[in-house]
Amino acid sequence: MEIRLADSALADLNEIQDWYAGEGVPDVGLRLIRRIMERVESLAHHPDMGRIVPEFGQASLRELTNPPFRIIYRRDRDAVRVVRVWRGERLLRLPDDEEGTV
Repeated sequence: MEIRLADSALADLNEIQDWYAGEGVPDVGLRLIRRIMERVESLAHHPDMGRIVPEFGQASLRELTNPPFRIIYRRDRDAVRVVRVWRGERLLRLPDDEEGTV
């Protein structure tokens, strides 16, 4: 199964790296991003491994956790599209182009 990252997810990953770099621990940010991407890559073979996102209750919108982050993805027939990489304590907000199509 193909894995795609939405612009919003790429921006989230950049923000994570920037935040940890700003705190003086860029290596921590790199390790977290590496772990997140390993989780994302596992979706190629197991696209339904994440749970349904409780805020939306739609079978096609799922999430994996990699504390303190939630990896939000849309599971389509032929692809998985990661739409957000979000801190778990934050209220989840999907990008405008995803909200009406999930």
